[in-house]
Amino acid sequence: MLNRTLSFMRSVYRNRNDQTDLPRFLTYTVTFGCNAKCIMCDSWKMPAKGDLTLDEVDGIFAQLPVMDAIRLTGGEPFVRRDLPEIGQIAQTRLKPLVLHITTNGFLTDRVVSYCEKRDRSVPLQMLVSIDGVGDKHNHVRGSTQAWNMVMETIRALAPLQKKLRLRLGVNQTIVDAEGADHYKQLREVLRPFGVHNNVVLAYDMSATYNMEKEVDVAPTEIGQFTTFGEFSDDNLRDLLNEVEQDAKSLPFGERLAKRYYLKGIRNRLLKKQGTPNPKCVALKAHLRIFPNGDVPTCQFNSRVVGNLRESSFKDIWSSIAATEQRTWVKKCPGCWAECEVLPSAIYTLDLLNCTLGERATRK
Repeated sequence: MLNRTLSFMRSVYRNRNDQTDLPRFLTYTVTFGCNAKCIMCDSWKMPAKGDLTLDEVDGIFAQLPVMDAIRLTGGEPFVRRDLPEIGQIAQTRLKPLVLHITTNGFLTDRVVSYCEKRDRSVPLQMLVSIDGVGDKHNHVRGSTQAWNMVMETIRALAPLQKKLRLRLGVNQTIVDAEGADHYKQLREVLRPFGVHNNVVLAYDMSATYNMEKEVDVAPTEIGQFTTFGEFSDDNLRDLLNEVEQDAKSLPFGERLAKRYYLKGIRNRLLKKQGTPNPKCVALKAHLRIFPNGDVPTCQFNSRVVGNLRESSFKDIWSSIAATEQRTWVKKCPGCWAECEVLPSAIYTLDLLNCTLGERATRK
């Protein structure tokens, strides 16, 4: 653990000083295939072919450094029947402190079976996507049975969290003002299960889930955030006030992260301020791998710096293409997508700077 701490502090120093280091946080999109048809995502329209085989995953992960955290995502990761084997390879090869999986919860039997049978030496954080109550969730997810299926998964897993070394949460993607109004309703539905509702606001566009390849849809100005749907200031203010109040009950680390994310949302959408704005760690502490082995830049720039089927990790990480994209990252004015922002806030320690700054202001 001492070695990990020293390695973490070295990573923080290098990221804060614009130096390249080995990645410590992996986001692996195991497939773009999906059994939902979400209105804010084109993943289900993308070809679900050419995904890495288990042998290829094992060979690639064998080349990577030890990771602090691994996020397995999709598409819908559980449409891959071999997801349990992918999870085991990730734990064995990369020795993470935590494994994270996001799922739409449609495939209840597969999800529950994985949680029950997996190697529990590594804790599992699982976020189940629910975007509203009843028909609202069905509409967002493009299925008349979405609500029934996801609630079956919640009912099955919620009582088993301690036994399965599982931290279960709900990820509510807010796509419009009606979705924001559903926050409190969904919170009350989840309360008897002891499951927290994590909120994110949907961006208008993502390069990752885009039918076009190698596109740049990143913000062009500091503080720019274009939402998928339309909101009034009152909609946003009421939602953020509720979520910030509820965040007080979270464990310390999660509370810190959620307050940081919410502060950035409030400043950008209500105050027209681009703070906080940590140095981005894309292609530094944060490594993304696409289903076919491509290494993209980030969620908003799918420019590929190499393919791990064709080249070694070492060669890709030190390549001219990677260096050029890191220059792009350095010049980028910054996004506010939680999956990009939080690794950057952690591996630059801006997460703490923001908190300390708030305390100093209150004093």
